[in-house]
Amino acid sequence: MTQAPFVAVQQARTRQLVWPREHGAWGLLLVPLATGAWVGACAGRTALPVLLFALATIAVFCLRTPVESLLGVSAIKVANEAERNIALRYAFLFGAVSTVSTAALWGGHLGLIALGGAAALLFAVQVTIKRAGRRFRMASQVIGALALTATAPGAYYVATGRFDLRAIGLWLAYWVFAGNQIHFVQLRLHSSKCGTWEEKFARGRGFFAGQTIMMLALTWAWAFGVLPALVLIAFVPVFVRGVAWFFSRPRPLALHRLGMTELAHAIGFGVLLVAALR
Repeated sequence: MTQAPFVAVQQARTRQLVWPREHGAWGLLLVPLATGAWVGACAGRTALPVLLFALATIAVFCLRTPVESLLGVSAIKVANEAERNIALRYAFLFGAVSTVSTAALWGGHLGLIALGGAAALLFAVQVTIKRAGRRFRMASQVIGALALTATAPGAYYVATGRFDLRAIGLWLAYWVFAGNQIHFVQLRLHSSKCGTWEEKFARGRGFFAGQTIMMLALTWAWAFGVLPALVLIAFVPVFVRGVAWFFSRPRPLALHRLGMTELAHAIGFGVLLVAALR
């Protein structure tokens, strides 16, 4: 009985060492993956390549946590030899799953080598920026989002066999959307005590400017035929959400509610993006 709390603490510590802790990152990984697969589903190919790609992607995503724990670049670092062995075992397991799944795909999808290499390079850049300190935290998150949202063009590619302008458009659209979400969440975290419009604008004028530039750029892309109108419409809910916050009444920050709201925005964005690109 006396050892039960100790065992519970050890189990919690193990989960932190080897399993991804960022709940929002799961959304950035899986929602684009589902969207890319959905957009590519009209090709009528078997679902097996998409399932293999999903398995490889999730394994690589999980692999990052024990590797960062071993390298000491995450908030949770290995503290002794026992924890090092645990992290090494999970790193080997995730690495083996990702290798086998990717090898099964490479026969007909050699473009995944380039896409995977680009994602790996982006994650390496993210780790480097993380080491520069908390001041660069949001920049590292945005770069990490570019790597995570590569699941959208990747799923589209394995579903269709093509890496075309639609795949690139999926990637860029999701990166812009993810950058907006990251900036908004960081703004909410650092302005929880702001009550008046003036205080909120003083803290969030960079975000407000970014929102405006985002919509102007998307409108320009639609006007010149680069993007269909529904892609522009897909960004409207997050734009309205961002602007409305500046004029909303002050209330305590509810992290769980914020996370669920942003997840709902991500799913809605994915549905509208599929409608636009199908």
